[in-house]
Amino acid sequence: MAEDKPDMGALLKEVAESPKRDNSVYHKAIAEARQAFEEAEATLGGPVEVRTKTKMKRNGDYVVKWTFRRLE
Repeated sequence: MAEDKPDMGALLKEVAESPKRDNSVYHKAIAEARQAFEEAEATLGGPVEVRTKTKMKRNGDYVVKWTFRRLE
């Protein structure tokens, strides 16, 4: 039964040596989202709620529409 378990040392070494994912686009998108919330709160004068609509275009673009409303 112990033979069926993978060698944890080898598994950890493989994970450590695997290629790292480039998250720069994700971090940029999150920064832009935070900026959008900040600008919406400043413009609308307080806390806001957001609704989203998403759509996949034929060319492969993934579109997200954000609508901010003042929280009442």
